[in-house]
Amino acid sequence: MSFSDEVRAAFRRGETDAVVRMSRAEIDRAQAVGDLAGEVEARYALARVAIRGGDLPGGEVRAQEALAVAQRSGDRALEERPRHVLAAVARMSGDLGRARDLYRENIALNEALDRPETVNSEYHNLAFCELGLGNLDTARGLFKAGRERVFEHGWTDFVPYVCVAGVALASAEGDHARAARMAGVTDAAFASLGQVPDPDDAADLAIARTAAIEALGPTAFAEQYAQGQALDPREAFDDDHD
Repeated sequence: MSFSDEVRAAFRRGETDAVVRMSRAEIDRAQAVGDLAGEVEARYALARVAIRGGDLPGGEVRAQEALAVAQRSGDRALEERPRHVLAAVARMSGDLGRARDLYRENIALNEALDRPETVNSEYHNLAFCELGLGNLDTARGLFKAGRERVFEHGWTDFVPYVCVAGVALASAEGDHARAARMAGVTDAAFASLGQVPDPDDAADLAIARTAAIEALGPTAFAEQYAQGQALDPREAFDDDHD
């Protein structure tokens, strides 16, 4: 397994300490041999760790460091992940207009690189920006199109994030019972892969979960959540009205 595969898998499992240890060692190794791609990947991983820990300024610094190395390489493909992190920092900082612009730029870059799965994931992030900006119809359409692509192409690793979108959309629509059920679907989907959400999606999930508990009360929330945990993700969207 390559360093990239190994460190990304560790991050998805929530093994933060291992990611930091591996990434620091990789930076030393990569700098010693002039492996710019390896250095970019390691600095990108450290940026994600900082964001997961709530250090958005630190995450931005690490991402800028990774981007600078990528730009020195002359390989635009290496710029994609650092640019993704910078967009995520803007989104999580509440600068949704800037985040929207950055995601659109990264969508264009991934289209040029012929990476359809990553294009889809960035549209997912763009949809969250639209949702936060109050553009509910636009967000709903983007979420639905992305969900259809995920199920059509069998992009299994992204199924839990489709479910996160379902939680957030239900919450924005004021359907807190559905948000609670979708929270159960989401947690079960992540558990089935042995993963945890990315930081930006985790933040959106937590906000919707809190709103649902406040609206329904802990007992009713727990009942709806338990129903959701028993649902297959596709089944959970069968009654979707968008």
